[in-house]
Amino acid sequence: MLQVSERIAALSPSETLAMSQKSNELKAQGIDVINLSVGEPDFFTPDSIKEAAKQAIDENFSFYAPVPGFLSLRKAIVEKLKRENKLDFSPEQIVCSNGAKQSVCNVLLSVVGRGDEVIVPAPYWVSYVEMVKLAGGANVIVTAGIEQDFKITPQQLEAAITPQTKALILCSPSNPTGSVYTQAELKGLADVLAKYPQIIIIADEIYEHINYIGKHESIAQFENIRDRTVIVNGVSKAYAMTGWRLGWIAAPQWIASACNKLQGQYTSSPSNIAQKAAEAAYLGSQDCIETMRQAFERRRDLIVQLASDIPGLKVRKPKGAFYLFPDCSAYLGKSFKGKVIANSAELAMYLLEEAHVAAVGGLAFGAPDCIRFSYATSDDQLTEAMRRVKKALAVLA
Repeated sequence: MLQVSERIAALSPSETLAMSQKSNELKAQGIDVINLSVGEPDFFTPDSIKEAAKQAIDENFSFYAPVPGFLSLRKAIVEKLKRENKLDFSPEQIVCSNGAKQSVCNVLLSVVGRGDEVIVPAPYWVSYVEMVKLAGGANVIVTAGIEQDFKITPQQLEAAITPQTKALILCSPSNPTGSVYTQAELKGLADVLAKYPQIIIIADEIYEHINYIGKHESIAQFENIRDRTVIVNGVSKAYAMTGWRLGWIAAPQWIASACNKLQGQYTSSPSNIAQKAAEAAYLGSQDCIETMRQAFERRRDLIVQLASDIPGLKVRKPKGAFYLFPDCSAYLGKSFKGKVIANSAELAMYLLEEAHVAAVGGLAFGAPDCIRFSYATSDDQLTEAMRRVKKALAVLA
């Protein structure tokens, strides 16, 4: 019988992309859907970055590039890390890929093997656990609830470590929660990790610049674990460049070399035009970052206020990214027209079908009592979306 490999059969489809697709299908039928499921800025890429891409086309950047990216782009990333993060890397330690998603997957495929364990704090971004499966590893989920602002403690981390632990994935600012680890909290985790030299730390910092508490803190700043920490970042969120597909890692040389070797066999370099656009983003004015950050902060305050007015929702004020992740457990087990809503995925589907608001159930993020709303849309859309959500939840019995 013809069938897909065990590798593919074991993977789950992306729930965030699935909800976005369902939303678009309803829109195509003429239904007014407000899409709060998608994780991307609603701003356009700044003109100066687009101009750099056009110039790259005119200057015939149309031939194969080095697998890890143009040296000029990797040097620009090195300068960014030094300027903004006070971290020293060489261009040889930078590998550019087709989005930060590929960057994370490259690292996991390069360091994780059959039987290795990867610690994944929950709530987590939906793709982490699937990538660990793809690498043949085992997910060790460490749950941090809303009462601890969705952040794991050093004690929880240490309790999860075994002789088989190979890596930790840490996302700050977080998708889906918007939580941000402070320097003190990161130091607590780093001090635990320092005792276990076999553990690789994968620090997903793609939301670095969408931060409402001031300065971004990277776990790579701590000397006792720096030589085995991989920073994952890219241009998608900070510069509104999701569709350009340009992410990167800054890693210990042996991991960078492994990712370069892997990528050379299955995608080679990312798009030349996207690379030149990213180079312009890092070398040009950074004013666009603050303009967008301020807009997201205003929207954050708006959606927190509106969601807090909905009876039964438990709301924490996010410190970064552009997601609200309220606890919706008060509505689970309730019903509409005789159909019981058993979990947050079913609640998200109910809101899509009845309120025409697309969100993503927390089940996909390892947090079955929560639901994710993206507030990367206009104030008017957010106001109307929360009005619809409040009305739809009120009729559940």
